[in-house]
Amino acid sequence: MKTTVEISDSLLQAAKVEAARARTTVRALIEAGLRRVLEERRKGQPFRLRRATFKGKGLQPPLNDGDWDAIRQRAYEGRGT
Repeated sequence: MKTTVEISDSLLQAAKVEAARARTTVRALIEAGLRRVLEERRKGQPFRLRRATFKGKGLQPPLNDGDWDAIRQRAYEGRGT
């Protein structure tokens, strides 16, 4: 099938040089590149973090003011030093 694709002059020139070096055509390079990109995207499904919520009413007093030092101290309470 014929189609028209607009690419930069420098990219086309580089593709022509590579095609000549590899004794192939620009068309073959474009097709190989498209196949590679499509295959990578098919394999690489984007990571989706599962929803991990729980019922509750947020932080409990005295931690509900958002003081990270207090939260950290409470988290490590009774563990080690």
